[in-house]
Amino acid sequence: MSKKVASSQSIPFWRDIRVLRVVSQILFLIVIAAGIWWLLNNLQTNLKACGLKISFGFLKNTAGFPISEGLRYDPTDVNGYAFWVGIVNTIRVAVIGIVLATVIGVVVGVARLSSNWLVKKLAGIYVEVIRNIPLLVQLFFWYFAVMLTALPMVKNSISLPGSIYLTRRGVYMPWATVTESFSTWIFYVIGGLALAIIVYVLRRMQLKRTERPGFPIIWATTVLILTLVAGWFITPGNPLALSVPVLGRFNFEGGLWLSTSFTALLIGLSVYTGAFIAEIVRAGITAVSKGQTEAAKAIGLKNMLILRLVILPQALRVIIPPLASQYLNLTKNSSLAILIGYYDLMNVGTTIFNQTGRAVEMILLIMASYLTMSLLTSLLMNYYNRRMKLVER
Repeated sequence: MSKKVASSQSIPFWRDIRVLRVVSQILFLIVIAAGIWWLLNNLQTNLKACGLKISFGFLKNTAGFPISEGLRYDPTDVNGYAFWVGIVNTIRVAVIGIVLATVIGVVVGVARLSSNWLVKKLAGIYVEVIRNIPLLVQLFFWYFAVMLTALPMVKNSISLPGSIYLTRRGVYMPWATVTESFSTWIFYVIGGLALAIIVYVLRRMQLKRTERPGFPIIWATTVLILTLVAGWFITPGNPLALSVPVLGRFNFEGGLWLSTSFTALLIGLSVYTGAFIAEIVRAGITAVSKGQTEAAKAIGLKNMLILRLVILPQALRVIIPPLASQYLNLTKNSSLAILIGYYDLMNVGTTIFNQTGRAVEMILLIMASYLTMSLLTSLLMNYYNRRMKLVER
């Protein structure tokens, strides 16, 4: 034993693989830092030569340009608030798009494995067609060919069940508005969320202790809904009032308005990303051993229970990692909204840049905003992936 220790201590540090690994990593970091410093130094030198310097004071100046949708905004507001409106618009289309794309992907992915020949072929055609057409072309199709050409004018709008109207000016649908009783009902909302979290944690601990599959989110959602309904009947008056769009002289009044650009962008992102998610879901389901399905059928479980309790919990371990990448792609692809006139982060940032000439500052802000949204999405998906991963024993 002493000979081995002596021989290891006698190795010169320049030949010790452990030392060389650390030194090589340090040298690599020094080269990266030097490259960044060189770029920043050149940037500052060139800006000084033009009489400019990096400053974000322009965010306090008046914007002076309109934003047709999103948060309440006036052209007299400052550039900083206008940029925030663009960020919120991006988050809005990304969140709704992720939900819709996930629903489309799951349905189509399961349909691709259906025993029904027609359903299987239609799902396959959808995936192959949508995946092989560039997203930009699809956005142009939904915006110019569908929203601005195929749909009628306001007076001849297409009426759907539930007082939903499709027109060239966008989509109009009912929407809930806050009343005076909402301030009382909000306490039931907060209490319901707290109870839902407690039920979720307890149910998950029970499933883990008994080593049974399940979806504790269903229990938590049920508790939340029951609490909200109970609070609704207990609270005097209706906390929310339904505003229904009504056709006026020139346009619809009331309800919720989704602009043409927002609708086209949402449909395009959801349909396009849903095709990729469908393949991910199909691959995840087929990765589950057939013996699992056969064993579930042997104990008398029906097809829906087999899918919900046996196949999906195991398939999620394969689905989640690539699914996170698709969520990130959807968020970043929303920057194409600038080409169809939707006031997202990229569109508003470019407008501010054109008016102020602050190219470097606006590019840094846009990059930081997308990076923050992507990191938060990755953080949530990685956390869920760790909770769902298979633990070896």
